[in-house]
Amino acid sequence: MPTLGVRTLAEIRTQPECWRQALDVAANAQGLPARGESVLVLGCGTSYYIAQAYATLREAAGLGHTDAVIASEIMQPLRRRYDRVVAISRSGTSVDLLMAVERLAPEVTVTALLGDIDTPLAQLSHHVIDLGFADEESVVQTRFATTGLTVLRAAIGEDLEDELASAQVAVSDELPALPERQLVVLAHGWSTALAQEGALKCREASAQWVEAYAAGEYRHGPLAAADATTLVWGLTPLSDVLVEAITSTGARVQQPTHPPQAELVRIQRLAVEWAAAHGRDADRPEHLGRSVVIV
Repeated sequence: MPTLGVRTLAEIRTQPECWRQALDVAANAQGLPARGESVLVLGCGTSYYIAQAYATLREAAGLGHTDAVIASEIMQPLRRRYDRVVAISRSGTSVDLLMAVERLAPEVTVTALLGDIDTPLAQLSHHVIDLGFADEESVVQTRFATTGLTVLRAAIGEDLEDELASAQVAVSDELPALPERQLVVLAHGWSTALAQEGALKCREASAQWVEAYAAGEYRHGPLAAADATTLVWGLTPLSDVLVEAITSTGARVQQPTHPPQAELVRIQRLAVEWAAAHGRDADRPEHLGRSVVIV
C-alpha cells in the first residue's frame, strides 16, 4: 500500500460502482448518437483515448461512420459533414476543446460528456450528459474516463457484465513487480487506445519510461529497446510468437487477467505504486493541472 497517491488510489477503487451507475446513465441519457448518425468524437489527452476506443467500437458495430480527433487538431471549420459531435471533458474548461467546438458548423449537434456541468463546454452544447458522480479530486484522470467509456459502450449495446465483475477483482488483486526501467503496454483493436491511456497514466503519475503500441507493431522496431529491465503488459492476450520474441530480450511479460477495461484499472494502480516507489505523489503530478486553460 503506497503512502503517496492515496487519494488517486481511493478514486481508482470506486470504479466498479461508477460503472454500474453509468449503465443507468446510458439507458436514460438524451443526446447519445443514434444508429446511422455520422459522429465525430473530440477529446484531449485521456479523453481522446476514450474517444478513439469508442469510435472504433461504434463503427465496428455497424452503427455509423465514427471519427475520433484530438481537439487541438481542429484548426479550421470541418470539411467532412457530421450529424453529431460528442465532446468528452472532465473539467469542461479545456481551451483546446472549447476552441474546437466553437469552430463547428452551427448545424452540427453537440453532445458533451462532462464531470462538471457548470462549465463553458456545457454552454456550447445541445445535450449534456452529467458524469459528476465520477468526477475526481485528482489531477490524473481514472474513474471519469472509464465511466464515460462505460456509458458509450453500453449505449451501443455492449454487454458489460463480465467487465463489471472483473473490475471488482481488478481493484485489489495482485500486481506484477514494478518495472526496473521501462513499461510497454500492448493491445489489439479498440483496446489499443486503452493501452495508450494506461501508458499515459504511468507517465503522468510516475514520470517513468512508458510506451504503448498495437501488439503487432511491437516487433517492427520498438522491441529493440527491450531488455531485462523491461515489463511488457498486454491488455489483450499476446500471441506465443510475440511472447517468445519479447522474452528472448530478457524482458518480462504480463498477460492480461481481465477484459481490457478492467485490466486498465490494474495499470492505473501500478502507476500509483510506481510513482510512490520513486518518491513521487500521484495526487500531485509535476507540471500538470486539472485542465489546460491557456492557449
